[in-house]
Amino acid sequence: MTGILFPNVEPPELHVMSFNIRRRFDRITWPPADRWPMRKERLRTFLSANTPHLLGTQEAMPDQAQWVQASLGSAYGRIGLGRGPRRDGEGTPLFYDRERIEVEDWEQVALSDTPDVPASTGWGNTIPRIAVIAQLRDRATDARFTFVNTHFDAFSRRARRRSATWLHDLVARREVPLLFTADVNAHVRSSELADMFADGLLVDTWSYAPARRTAEWGTFNNYAAPKVGARRIDALLATPDVGVRAVGIDPRPTGTQWPSDHLPVQAVVRIHPPVSP
Repeated sequence: MTGILFPNVEPPELHVMSFNIRRRFDRITWPPADRWPMRKERLRTFLSANTPHLLGTQEAMPDQAQWVQASLGSAYGRIGLGRGPRRDGEGTPLFYDRERIEVEDWEQVALSDTPDVPASTGWGNTIPRIAVIAQLRDRATDARFTFVNTHFDAFSRRARRRSATWLHDLVARREVPLLFTADVNAHVRSSELADMFADGLLVDTWSYAPARRTAEWGTFNNYAAPKVGARRIDALLATPDVGVRAVGIDPRPTGTQWPSDHLPVQAVVRIHPPVSP
């Protein structure tokens, strides 16, 4: 495996990525590779080389979200705010290539019984969890679809199960194809997340793709050599009406280290435009 996994993806195909970029902490962290001033240039190098059309990120503080957007380039837009009570702090922003993607509408909800209340909790999680839900149009094909990006709770299995059920119910109400990116904090195919795949409404692009550019690396490598067979906790899912062409998990460091404690998951997909009457 050499070079970029998915260079020069052209219409009608879309290059999609899910990437937990690791929250910036102001305190001294260990290992040293985790420190944001040491990681930020590696992240810029990786993103400016890969340039997905759609990027769902997790753990992004406001300044990190700005860094990601600048690293991708001036053609990229961003939607999504923080999870705090004033929509501040850490978020799950979605980045998109404005030359290829038009945002027709979007919302941010809390993963709770009161989704419209910022910073609300209640499913077993003590930390607010949010999702960005965007209605998008592919300018090249006129295909319309929904994109959901989120970050399931790291500590509560109950919260993860409830979040999986929430996703299933959201997909059940859809009217157009849907893509989903997230750090789900459990193996994508674990029993606690089984509701994501109930009734066949969603598929795991890794299992669905006819081509895999890499081995199935564990996506939480924590700045160490990645391992095959370790937990793949970063998800890139789709409804069955999305054509999945290829997937990959790039295990290589950028230079001498990794830009995050997670590895990005990538896919090339095709969303069919509406059929003319």
